[in-house]
Amino acid sequence: MLINIGFDISYTAFMPTPMVVMLSVHPSRVGDLVAPENITTNPPQPIHYYHDSFGNFCGRLLLQPGQTTLSNRASVRDSGLPDVVMPDAQQIPVENLPDEVILYLLPSRYCEIDRMVDLAWSLFGHTPMGWARVQAIVDYVHNHVTFGYQFAAPTKSAHDVHSERQGVCRDFAHLAVTLCRAMNIPARYCTGYLGDIGVPKDPAPMDFSAWFEVYLSGHWYTFDARHNHPRIGRILMGRGRDAADVPISTSFGRTSLDQFTVHTDEVVPA
Repeated sequence: MLINIGFDISYTAFMPTPMVVMLSVHPSRVGDLVAPENITTNPPQPIHYYHDSFGNFCGRLLLQPGQTTLSNRASVRDSGLPDVVMPDAQQIPVENLPDEVILYLLPSRYCEIDRMVDLAWSLFGHTPMGWARVQAIVDYVHNHVTFGYQFAAPTKSAHDVHSERQGVCRDFAHLAVTLCRAMNIPARYCTGYLGDIGVPKDPAPMDFSAWFEVYLSGHWYTFDARHNHPRIGRILMGRGRDAADVPISTSFGRTSLDQFTVHTDEVVPA
């Protein structure tokens, strides 16, 4: 399967403003690109690229006063297969986890485990360990939270999401990640493209999406608490502890977001 991806995102800066963007395909998917990505700016601005501490591909640029539009057009090869489902995958005792995985058991900016550990154990302590427990958490979050773009808020934590019972895809992911970590299941936050491939078209505006991965039986597996269904055509951009580690952009000064258009489309053979 071939998937066309891209975006046009415009910012206005009021003075020269440094910015870091995470808009590239994740290094693990670079080999699937038909041609190397070429993120452009209008007016032209040089972009310096580097890898962050999580292995994500980031770009640094200096916005000049006025409006700058960042654009990208690329094509990605994909297996066309839905997310892997492995019901026999087992939870690994904390003492046996690899050192590099322990990070994904700890609290983070939007995932305050200490405030939710008692709730998590009261809800899921009776469930079978492993895949079934993660699925029980996903089912709970999916049914507990109502999705809506109008519910987005950059300061909303997992505890807030659980109390308010509403949010966007990142909020579903934060709550599920927090509940998994509270049950000693390593979980990490993911962001990327997710088009309506293999499912009915969503009338809501397309956007980047958030999901999460859990570590079971020595492998990372994808789960999605918003959709709660294996999906086709996820194009990963970033992984981290939560959304604070993988923001689309971080400006070091005052900017306004003027345009945000994202597309992800399957290329249908003629």
